Amino acid sequence: MGMTACVLAVDAGNSKTDVAVVAADGTVLATARGGGFRPPTVGVERAVDGLADTVREAFAAAGVTSADHVSACLANADFPVEEEQLAAALHARAWGATVEVRNDTFAILRAGVTEPRGVAVVCGAGINCVGMRPDGRTARFPALGRISGDWGGGWGLAEEALWHAARAEDGRGVPTALAHSLPAHFGLPTMYALIEALHLGHIPTARRHELTPVLFTTAASGDAVARGLVDRLADEVVTMATVALTRLDLLTEEAPVLLGGSVLAARHPQLIDGIRERLTSRAPKAVPDVVTASPVLGAALLGLDAVEAPPRAHARLRQHFTP
Repeated sequence: MGMTACVLAVDAGNSKTDVAVVAADGTVLATARGGGFRPPTVGVERAVDGLADTVREAFAAAGVTSADHVSACLANADFPVEEEQLAAALHARAWGATVEVRNDTFAILRAGVTEPRGVAVVCGAGINCVGMRPDGRTARFPALGRISGDWGGGWGLAEEALWHAARAEDGRGVPTALAHSLPAHFGLPTMYALIEALHLGHIPTARRHELTPVLFTTAASGDAVARGLVDRLADEVVTMATVALTRLDLLTEEAPVLLGGSVLAARHPQLIDGIRERLTSRAPKAVPDVVTASPVLGAALLGLDAVEAPPRAHARLRQHFTP
């Protein structure tokens, strides 16, 4: 056991992992960064092996060998059964006396609120929403894409934009500037050329997400189809938030609705204004805000909640992560 009572906070996303070792008084003893965390691709054991390198680095820098509590907010922990499986895998590493695993969206929510209360909608590659109350109640969605009823997220928006642009060019759909702006992004003259390049692998599938910002730029220039997609996303964000608020009985009292992830953090005026307007009519007491705080801060705050650290510890921790 390390000399100081401490919390190991882990925020593991698809593209990167952040780890922090935090003393019970809120002092950050060490931080470390590692690669992405993808159990569905590589399996739970290999994914946790990847985390282990980053955790060892942080423990060594902090001068401790283990923590009192592990607070891990992990991508791909979409169902309670997956959280349990991941918690068991972390327990086996003996990094801390107690382990709590949550979906990574909870880290973004906790980073943006002073107490564990409110709702967060995160729109990056995909879209997800979680809510929590201080009494421990939570609201969540499987957030697996279309099979779980989701619409939106950077991938979904890019796919939708391609669909409309293809139909505009060949005459099956209404005209839209997307038919020019999407291929132009890759230096191609037509949608036909872009479709062929995607199909033959000349443009890697992974680059499709680059089309999401192009969609927003095209919407900002006044294109009706692009604007329609942005409005639909605003509607989807507010629908998810309202359902989560309703489930937690927070609809009738003032509660934060935090907006996170790359698509929402970009603060596109049409999208953010659309969300605010729709919240005003459907959840008038909701207080929307864009959260840009580091998610590992949220994981660490959840850890301090678990060890019942005093408010000044929370304040000290937050100060460390506030630029």
